[in-house]
Amino acid sequence: MFAVVRTGGKQYRVAAGDKIVVEKIDGEAGSSVTLGDVLLAGDGSELKSVTGLTVAAEIVAQAKADKVIVFKKRRRHNYRRKNGHRQNHTILKIVSVG
Repeated sequence: MFAVVRTGGKQYRVAAGDKIVVEKIDGEAGSSVTLGDVLLAGDGSELKSVTGLTVAAEIVAQAKADKVIVFKKRRRHNYRRKNGHRQNHTILKIVSVG
């Protein structure tokens, strides 16, 4: 069985046993999280009702993404700025759907 859940402004297709990387969710590694915003659910090619359906997940780790370099330059004005950014994210393991 699979489900499409929304978290952090993005949508993810998940099934039991999957690992996904989402925007940061509060919690420690090993704690459980319930994703309640289920948009679609199905089994094979059949769609199922999503009323009252939740997805149970476990937090594997809190981590940071790769560094993104932001470089700004204006020609002929001796203007250069270099910044870096690392986004926080959470790695989830889907325990069960439903």
